[in-house]
Amino acid sequence: MRMLHRHSPVPQYICKKIPDINAGSDILSSPVEYLTGISALRGDLLRKELGIFTFKDLLEHFPLRHIDKTKVDKIASLSPVAEYTQVAGKIMSLDIVGEKRGKRLVAQLKDDTGILELVWFQGISWVEKAVQVGQDYLVFGKLGFFNGKAQIAHPDLENFSAQNAGGKAYLEPIYPSTEKLKARALHGKAISKITRELFQKLSEKDLPENLPAAVIEKFKLIRRFDAYKHIHFPASELHYQHALRRLKFEEFFFAQLRIQLIKLDRQRFSRGWIFEKVGDLFNTFYNQYLPFELTGAQKRVLKEIRKDTGTGHQMNRLLQGDVGSGKTMVALLAMLIAADNKNAADEQSFQSVLMAPTEILAQQHFQGISALLKDLPVQVGILTGSSTAKERRQILKSCEDGTMTILIGTHAIIEDKVTFRNLGLAVVDEQHKFGVAQRARLWKKNVIPPHILVMTATPIPRTLALTAYGDLDYSVIDELPPGRKPITTVHRFETARPQVMDFIKEQIAEGRQAYIIYPLIEESSKLDYENLMKGYEEVKSFFPEPAYWISMVHGKQPADQKETNMQRFVTGDTQILVGTTVIEVGVNVPNASVMLIESAEKFGLSQLHQLRGRVGRGAEQSFCVLLTGQKLSQDARERLKIMTSTNDGFKIAEKDLEIRGPGEIEGTRQSGELNFKLADIVYDKAMLEVVREIVEKLIQDDPTLENEAHKPVKDHMQQQKAKTRWGKIA
Repeated sequence: MRMLHRHSPVPQYICKKIPDINAGSDILSSPVEYLTGISALRGDLLRKELGIFTFKDLLEHFPLRHIDKTKVDKIASLSPVAEYTQVAGKIMSLDIVGEKRGKRLVAQLKDDTGILELVWFQGISWVEKAVQVGQDYLVFGKLGFFNGKAQIAHPDLENFSAQNAGGKAYLEPIYPSTEKLKARALHGKAISKITRELFQKLSEKDLPENLPAAVIEKFKLIRRFDAYKHIHFPASELHYQHALRRLKFEEFFFAQLRIQLIKLDRQRFSRGWIFEKVGDLFNTFYNQYLPFELTGAQKRVLKEIRKDTGTGHQMNRLLQGDVGSGKTMVALLAMLIAADNKNAADEQSFQSVLMAPTEILAQQHFQGISALLKDLPVQVGILTGSSTAKERRQILKSCEDGTMTILIGTHAIIEDKVTFRNLGLAVVDEQHKFGVAQRARLWKKNVIPPHILVMTATPIPRTLALTAYGDLDYSVIDELPPGRKPITTVHRFETARPQVMDFIKEQIAEGRQAYIIYPLIEESSKLDYENLMKGYEEVKSFFPEPAYWISMVHGKQPADQKETNMQRFVTGDTQILVGTTVIEVGVNVPNASVMLIESAEKFGLSQLHQLRGRVGRGAEQSFCVLLTGQKLSQDARERLKIMTSTNDGFKIAEKDLEIRGPGEIEGTRQSGELNFKLADIVYDKAMLEVVREIVEKLIQDDPTLENEAHKPVKDHMQQQKAKTRWGKIA
């Protein structure tokens, strides 16, 4: 059976070239009740169930797919390969099976080749009244197999006698609906009917063009009105593909335009301190105390930061770098540039802060940076929740009088009591661990906001970064420091546990340390704790004291106990750290050479990669062992295959995006720019790249959209009534 999907293959030229239609005509603002057959009750249900308030909302309630209603499969030919199917036959029986939560309605549909089971778990009473035994039906739905038998759950049914059994093919839209709507006869077919009526009320003036004529011509985009008409009711597959292409393009275009205008606005209106020079502190450290030669990527990012901080506008830069790539060194060098420059108003050097998500990570940054700068006239302090009252008073005073050069800490830094004389640079590590409001409080520490450098070790695919972080300048450190050896990653089944433990013993005998990590998989924290304790006891059986010493960390421990146990591992007092994913970010123990991840199939790709990054931080060869049971899902097998085949965080992030989608990737803002109705940044990434280039060129040439050629774009943007200030546009 032929179906059109949103991600069906499209002509190649589509990629060489979004929806948000708030068109200018008042008709699109009309309540949906103005359409025939939509009573107040039905209108209320459409609002509650599907978010359809107006004609515009209905216009943007796109079909899930289209099917050729003349193509009917035979029941005997159905196989698991087919995702959806359409069959015709007679309902032979209709029975309620099971009780309470297991209650369901089951029907047997028979054609001349076999029997297909239809099942409903919701709306049973309504379906029981609507479906008649002995009647012929055309049935469409997602095909499944239960106990070897073909089955369709919650199928779409139509009286088959009303259908043409042959003749000219036609494409019927299949719309999303709900059981509550179906109970009021607002199933997919009814939504199709009212959408057809909507198009009878619309004309091209109600959907005016909103893209530059030159863009429409260059990429051979169909007219906007035709695109909306054919996305719902295509005359052919080709019409549908052209409509889909136009609307995806439009959706990307306006998403990118909003991002670029926000970025332009920030560059225009945000003042920033000017760092005029690279001075003695930077040069002395770089020439005498730098522990290793910077990679080309680190040097490139430093040049980008240097350029940003010399413009007089506030820097807002996202720095991505895989685990161990040297982001912190770049941040330190940037903070030394800040310290080399002075505020002309009081001739005092600029101060910097580095904010980390956990006290452990803040302590590591403090110890590492303090050791590196010990021979320079730079005051480094730390402020966390556990700082004593005396320490806090001293730190607050030195921040206020300007003698504190670099302050490192947790969210305690953003408390109102913490004030600075000349805060010039704020570095936020693992930025996704902090909310936007928390970061914004850093910006308000000065009349002129500090430059902002946000860092993440969670690699973000380029297509996602273009969409979610397009308003930030974007840097990537894509090289590892010299001397680092790639981590060897292997997958082992549970049956190989004794051999894995023997391997860890061999590593410990050579003076190394190991992590053993258990997943958080249960809804109950109590069960998680019990699972961890069971695992801990099993580890102790392989590594008995006093031959081996083991630390344990988990989320239920008091903060001081967790800190003590972690520090014992950091200092080498224990050889094995057993824990949960609380050690995922930031723990730096160069001597640790083995990461054993228990039940690795229960972790996502990003988590696996982050955990693996806790080893391989020294010069010795390190290993990551993914231990699983024998029964693995296809997705789990794919994740394990990716992990064992590459150490490249960006390749892993791309795969993670393909598997999970943009809404679930850690480290991405859940912004409206990701909530596309038709476009998909995975399937359509080539289109996104090209559209971004078009928009960047447009904004560069005409930042206020005053050019007559851009009037359709400007009109459309003004109709959005966006709250963001966009220069003259607003």
